[in-house]
Amino acid sequence: MSPNEPAATPTLATRLRAPVDAWWLAMPTSARGAFLVSTGSIGLVLMAVIVKFLGNRLPPFEILFFRSAVGFLCALWVFRADLFEPFRTKRQGAHFIRGLVGAGGNACFFWTITHMMLADSMALQFSRPLWMIPLALCFLSEVVGFRRVAIAAVGFLGVLLYAKPFTEGFDPNAIVGAFGGLFAALVVVAIKNLQKTESTRVIMFYYAFWNAFFAFVPAMFTWITPTGSEFVLLVLIGAMGMGGQALITHGLSMGDATALVPLDYLRVVYAAVLGFVIFGEVPGWASFAGMLLIMATSLYLVLTERRNRKPAVNVAPKV
Repeated sequence: MSPNEPAATPTLATRLRAPVDAWWLAMPTSARGAFLVSTGSIGLVLMAVIVKFLGNRLPPFEILFFRSAVGFLCALWVFRADLFEPFRTKRQGAHFIRGLVGAGGNACFFWTITHMMLADSMALQFSRPLWMIPLALCFLSEVVGFRRVAIAAVGFLGVLLYAKPFTEGFDPNAIVGAFGGLFAALVVVAIKNLQKTESTRVIMFYYAFWNAFFAFVPAMFTWITPTGSEFVLLVLIGAMGMGGQALITHGLSMGDATALVPLDYLRVVYAAVLGFVIFGEVPGWASFAGMLLIMATSLYLVLTERRNRKPAVNVAPKV
């Protein structure tokens, strides 16, 4: 454009976005991180609310399929310039295993969301750091101190409080939720292995593909055709899941983990409030005790790991 040529007139979108950009840039980096983590956490809880609502009629595997399929379409968009890039990998087997355990973890989480109180299912999702202790000893050859082992053991007592084994109130759904945490921890181990040779976007591509595939196979046997409004909500679940996870991951990279990680753990509080308001759920004393044990011990393990500058555990469950 020549100096004498008049400047282009700003579009309506540009004029509306300008004050938002100014507000965002004026915020300290740590405040931006807190805003992103909080927004992402609320988004994932709202997604869980929709999953629980749809679970009254639609099977969990069908809901999970739509969640994963939307994620896969987003992954395809990332490779729009070179659709063959993901297929040039030489580690198809490792991607398959990662997808298998990831699908198992997500299936467990969706099952607990539809079969347990919302706050309880959310708390069990945060049990992943507890499982990282035995897995680090067995598969990662990491040195784990006695204190961390003892803290993890206390956290598993919280899982037992939910399950109430050897009593008439035994709840097998809590065991499903605990296995979801184990599968999620195995995903972390698989990612650490894949990151040695694979890019993050290739890992995410195969994760979304295999999740959609493994969810679709059992969904075919229990398929219930969704209504128009249910289909919209299913697509919204996928968008909120992808968006919430991205916001939390990006937000955690923008500030001190000691301040930001607890904001993600507030998901359990949000879930308890929404579970009471929307579904009339009131956790009992065992639920509250188990919730506190799991949350406190998991949060301690995550923060001390980051403080010691070991490979970080992404505390946000892949739902």
